[in-house]
Parts: sequence; C-alpha cells; structure tokens
Amino acid sequence: MSSEMEAIDKAKEAAEAARERKNLAPISLTMAILAVLIATVSLLGHRSHTEEILLQNRATDQWAYYQAKNMRRNNLEALSDVLTALENTKAERAGQVQKRFHDEIDKYRDQQKDIQNEARGLEAEVGLASRRADRFDLGEVFLEIALVVTSITLLTDNRRYWYFGLVLATVGIVAAARGFMVH
Repeated sequence: MSSEMEAIDKAKEAAEAARERKNLAPISLTMAILAVLIATVSLLGHRSHTEEILLQNRATDQWAYYQAKNMRRNNLEALSDVLTALENTKAERAGQVQKRFHDEIDKYRDQQKDIQNEARGLEAEVGLASRRADRFDLGEVFLEIALVVTSITLLTDNRRYWYFGLVLATVGIVAAARGFMVH
C-alpha cells in the first residue's frame, strides 16, 4: 500500500509543478495516469497472491485427506493379514470379516485416485495463480520505474525522460496485461 501512496503523492507534486509551468501539463497528466495504473496493478497482484495462497492451502488439505485414506487402507490391509493368520480358528467368520476389509481396501484405493487427481489439479491452479501474480508484480515494477523516470522530467525540463518513462510504462502495461492471459 505504501507504493500506491507514494505514487499518489508524486502525482500531487507533479500537478503542483504543472500549475507553475504549463508546458509540463502532459507530463503531470502522464504521472497521474501512471499512479492510477500502479494502484490498479498492485491490487491485481495482491489478489493473485491471495488466490495462490488459498489454492495452495486447498491442495495441502487434499494431500492430507489422501494420506488419511492411505493410512486407513494400510490399517485394513494389516488387519486382513492378521485375519488370514487366524483363519484356522473360525474360518467362516474370519472369511466374512476379511471380505469386508477387502471391500473397504478397494474403496479406499479408488477414493485415493480421485483425491490424488484433485490435489494435482489444485497444484496446477497454484502454479497458474503464481505465474499470474508474477506478471502483475513485474508490471507494477515497470510502472513504478516509469513514474520515477517521468518525474525526472519535472526536475530537468528534459522531455527525453518523459519519453523513456512512456516506454517503461508501456512495458509495464504489457507485462500486467499478460497476467490476464495466463491459463
């Protein structure tokens, strides 16, 4: 949030300077637009990072669920082995219990496949959110640099800084726009 406030402060300073020197009005307007773009792209970046964290938490929960099913299945397999060893005592009852365990084992194995696929899908979404956030962050950096370079024009009365700031702003806008194109 501090970078947004700094950008707004710089825009206010530029507006004050423009009142004194009318030929700098386009530069001041550019700086005001850059300040708005920085705030917008920064917000998009923050939201993308939040989405990334939430998706990572969901993926972690899904893997924990997978592990719980795995432990249950392993316990049932161990009990099945014990029943096999005890089969000589009460064969009919042991067979019934063993069949129930095998049914449960098969059910857990099937559930694990679905859980694993969902967890992997969530991990892929985390990667997308991360790449989207990175592009917004990169766009924000270029826009902030563009604002600073453009403000040098006010100090030097040299419009080359303004033109260079416009180039940097274009790079920042393109980088941020690419955040919307991540699929």
